[in-house]
Amino acid sequence: MMSPTSHEPANPTKPNIEAIAKLEHAALLRRTPTERASDAVTKMIGSTAFLLFQVLLVLTWSAINLSLIPGVKAFDPFPFGILALVISSESVVLTIFVLISQNRMARQAEKRSHLDLQVGMLAEQELTAMLQMQHKICQRLGIDVESAKHELKGFSDATDVGKLASDLEDRLPDR
Repeated sequence: MMSPTSHEPANPTKPNIEAIAKLEHAALLRRTPTERASDAVTKMIGSTAFLLFQVLLVLTWSAINLSLIPGVKAFDPFPFGILALVISSESVVLTIFVLISQNRMARQAEKRSHLDLQVGMLAEQELTAMLQMQHKICQRLGIDVESAKHELKGFSDATDVGKLASDLEDRLPDR
């Protein structure tokens, strides 16, 4: 008797998605307390609610200190020196939090890039080995591969990653 799911096609991406999710969860768990706090602050300050709070704060501060609200005494007359001090101090602190988060994300992106390079290199090695085996099978079966031998020669040799990187460096424009 067949199970109800046996008619469903296999999903080859499911293990990959699970592996990627596991890597992402592990990366989040490895964050230091400072990085966790920085990420939380960055998430908060990058919201529409924070933008609206900042606009409301400045408008309220200005309205009070321009004596636009009856019965409320101005405490920071124009040009709003205290407001400028508060906003600039806030900017410095928030910038540091953003930089901490960006540094962590850059390190994580670099790790992903290295993983991607490693996977690509393994795939290239596997394909090279498969081409070499196919060529040997064709020879053993007496299949003429001479017409395609010239085109396949470059693919059946292992790729020199150092030479490839050097060639790219020489050909890519400087920024």
